[in-house]
Amino acid sequence: MCQLLGMNCNVPTDVTFSFKGFAQRGGRTDHHSDGWGIAFFEDKGLRHFVDHLAAVDSPIAELIRRYPIKSRNVIAHIRKATQGVVNLQNCHPFVRELWGRYWVFAHNGDLKDFRPRLHAHFHPVGDTDSEHAFCWIMQELAKSHASVPPIAELTLTLRELAARIAPRGTFNFLLSNGQALWAHASTSLCYIERRFPFGEAQLSDEDVRLDFSKETQATDEVAVIATSPLTTNERWTAFEPGELAVFSQGRRVEF
Repeated sequence: MCQLLGMNCNVPTDVTFSFKGFAQRGGRTDHHSDGWGIAFFEDKGLRHFVDHLAAVDSPIAELIRRYPIKSRNVIAHIRKATQGVVNLQNCHPFVRELWGRYWVFAHNGDLKDFRPRLHAHFHPVGDTDSEHAFCWIMQELAKSHASVPPIAELTLTLRELAARIAPRGTFNFLLSNGQALWAHASTSLCYIERRFPFGEAQLSDEDVRLDFSKETQATDEVAVIATSPLTTNERWTAFEPGELAVFSQGRRVEF
């Protein structure tokens, strides 16, 4: 299976610390070596990087580890191919436009026999089950709403759509339009919320520690979502199977 990483914050924040450990899972501490990608929202703009090389070998991944791009919403993915060949167009996260905003999607899992008809302007470029599912979600959102709805209304619609796909296999995913970050779990997904008073964290995939109290303001709030915990000395919360959660302004929001 693939690896997912998401971050949602109330102020632009860099994901360098989490990404350092996360990238090690792309061929060093785990066997996910079939490509990787990351997307950073900046207001309505988007920085999007993908590479078919393993994350531990990719010069682009090395750039991300060293360059602190600040964003309120970040989605990253490390691929272990189950459907679709290893090439650039099959690397997550995938990006589409809807209602004048970019939407970013990354999936961990394997969907069986889920190739519904796509009749709007959302069509996959690659040949993965993941991108097809993303295009279908975008199509159904466009059919359900005339313009971008409030986060609460979007969450209800996405919950219904995820429930229609999930029975077809494993459907862990991250989705964002730059306003919020949605996370759905079929099997393995967890999250942590960091806020004042901040402490020190130790990565689980690399011998790196960071004292967040020296890097943050008292008003900062950050939520990090990952396939499995990225640190060894913090308490991560596991998602329930079939659960869809939304994160806004650095914390989980209930609707």
